[in-house]
Amino acid sequence: DALAQADADIPAIARACGLRAGDVRRFFELFRDHPQTLTLYSQGINQSSSGTDKVNAILNCHLLTGRIGKPGCGPFSLTGQPNAMGGREVGGLANQLAAHMDFANPEHGDRVGRFWQTDKLATQPGLRAVELFDAVAAGQVKAVWVMATNPAVSLPNADAVRAALGGDVFVVVSDCVRHTDTTQYADVLLPALAWGEKDGTVTNSERRISRQRAFLPAPGEARADWDIIADVARRMGFGAAFDYKAAVDIFREHAVLSAFENDGSRDFDLSGLCDIDAQDYDDLQPVQWPVLADRAAGSGADAYGGTERLFADGRFYTPSGKAQFIAVSPRGPRYTPDGVFPLTLNTGRVRDHWHSLTRTGKSPRLSQHTVEPFVAIHPMDARRFQLENGALAQVETGWGRMIARVTVTNDQRPGDIFVPFHWTDQFAAKGRADALVAPATDPVSGQPESKATPAR
Repeated sequence: DALAQADADIPAIARACGLRAGDVRRFFELFRDHPQTLTLYSQGINQSSSGTDKVNAILNCHLLTGRIGKPGCGPFSLTGQPNAMGGREVGGLANQLAAHMDFANPEHGDRVGRFWQTDKLATQPGLRAVELFDAVAAGQVKAVWVMATNPAVSLPNADAVRAALGGDVFVVVSDCVRHTDTTQYADVLLPALAWGEKDGTVTNSERRISRQRAFLPAPGEARADWDIIADVARRMGFGAAFDYKAAVDIFREHAVLSAFENDGSRDFDLSGLCDIDAQDYDDLQPVQWPVLADRAAGSGADAYGGTERLFADGRFYTPSGKAQFIAVSPRGPRYTPDGVFPLTLNTGRVRDHWHSLTRTGKSPRLSQHTVEPFVAIHPMDARRFQLENGALAQVETGWGRMIARVTVTNDQRPGDIFVPFHWTDQFAAKGRADALVAPATDPVSGQPESKATPAR
């Protein structure tokens, strides 16, 4: 089925992608002729209303050609966050249980409930980010706790998010920065630790768990996120379930859950770390999961045997042990250019800034590289809209508008414009790119389509 769905001739693929047929053919030949092939993909794939399908198409190609489970082979996601994998491991997504267990599998929900000795575990996915603020605006959510993010800037249709936060909802914000576009809506503002003040672990895209050790003392009343959550839980009467004294207590429970009733059917397995003590946790060296109990050798923090490579034995974590293809049908963005909005708006990062400028915006040296919001446009489109390089232009979509400095460049394709999403009310009140982005999302991941909004 996957092959049948993917069947298309090279000229048709080239036309659909806006590429030359010869370049597409050459790409296929390179993939065919080089057994060691890595596919590195990032937000251009993920931030799409069909992002999950695109990732599955990449996986299908690697599975079909055997380019997985071998040195120099495989699909590799370059995520937008340094601990994106770690957040998923602990159930940090609304549509996923902890330890990579799944709401769609009733056995997983039953298992997690028994592990935590509760019959009140959620039985279906929660609201993902865009859905959540739609529900806030509709009055269906009466309280929201925002931690370590700035949704008034970063979410699509950002002006609607601001309106939701400013409505009849109780807003709690935990942040390491006092003044952000989101903290202005907070009824309660909780001071949290910044990156260099935190103690815990992070996991990168190659499954490598690394210790993060604080190198700065906690300022003022700032506390670790886990400590804030646990304190609130205790005051709500859940003290027995949140009786943590240190980060190692949470990590140990995390490892035990991953190993609970895990007979090798689940890839996320930290059974080798279930009994880690405080000293070994403090000294823990980077290790790739699965970390299995039967691979431990000796004692000490470097004794935990990780797994360098998955699938080398041809076994996959499915009931049959075989890989599964998922047939996909290519489809375009949810919204496409028309006579009113003839351009396609793409948003993204610039080299020296990070997300919503809450920290990098405080550095004069970093800000020297890109000093203000800009709109990059191809010379043909600049002439069409009578724009000059260095002038100011208003960019508008069906969801919002902004003002940006014009950068005329051949790096853009005709018909496409690019705007960085970093700027906020704190730095450029009329230069907020995500106020323009359509709130279209992927039906599976919930990821916004930040790369394709019709504009003018």
